[in-house]
Amino acid sequence: MRKKVFTIAMALIGWSYTYGQCEEIYLKGTVKDTAMFQSFYNLMVINVTTQQGVFGRPNGDFSVYVRPGDKIAFSVKGYGKKFLVIPDQSQCSIDTVIYLSPNIQKFEEITIYPVKTLETIKAEREALSLRETRTVTGINVLESPITAIYERFGQTAKSKRFVAEMEHKDNMNLVVKELLRAYVSYDVVHLEEEQFMAFINFLNIDEHFLKTASDYDLIVYIQDKLDHYKILHPDLFK
Repeated sequence: MRKKVFTIAMALIGWSYTYGQCEEIYLKGTVKDTAMFQSFYNLMVINVTTQQGVFGRPNGDFSVYVRPGDKIAFSVKGYGKKFLVIPDQSQCSIDTVIYLSPNIQKFEEITIYPVKTLETIKAEREALSLRETRTVTGINVLESPITAIYERFGQTAKSKRFVAEMEHKDNMNLVVKELLRAYVSYDVVHLEEEQFMAFINFLNIDEHFLKTASDYDLIVYIQDKLDHYKILHPDLFK
């Protein structure tokens, strides 16, 4: 008799456990931005288990019927996805708040250099000239750092001449660098910006040629020198 009562009791407990759980659950709630108030015009609530989805409302509200064990994804363009697994429970509704965080994209820092026209560079080539320097002080030190550095070695005529020559060399290098940027943009030569100075030093271009050569002659000359440079430094052009 006791055994029969025990069996009936266990059956009742099993029945209570089985039928006390909801087979279908009404899931509703709101999706919010973790940092600020935001409208979500492209909110999708996706049941990953059944591969079905519905759109949420622009204010972030959503509602959908799910089953215990379903995996629900909350997706908004520009935000990381959030997932929710529906638990077994006796109450047939869930009211929740889902917080989404914006995707943070990191980009490597790049420097954009404006490309001058060949006509502008030609005018700069023709304008190259050696000049005597003057003593620079105060704010002019910032405007002419090269002059300020070299003038620290003395104020004699010899040191002034040395400063002028160094500035002139730098001006020539700047013009050649502008040429290389233009040629790279026109797909005439293939060279990275960080390789310019090493190649310019190898080029050691004659000042008179730089000032008077035609664009065609300069292109041919630089292309020929670049071919030699690549042969000498193959590791830089793999």
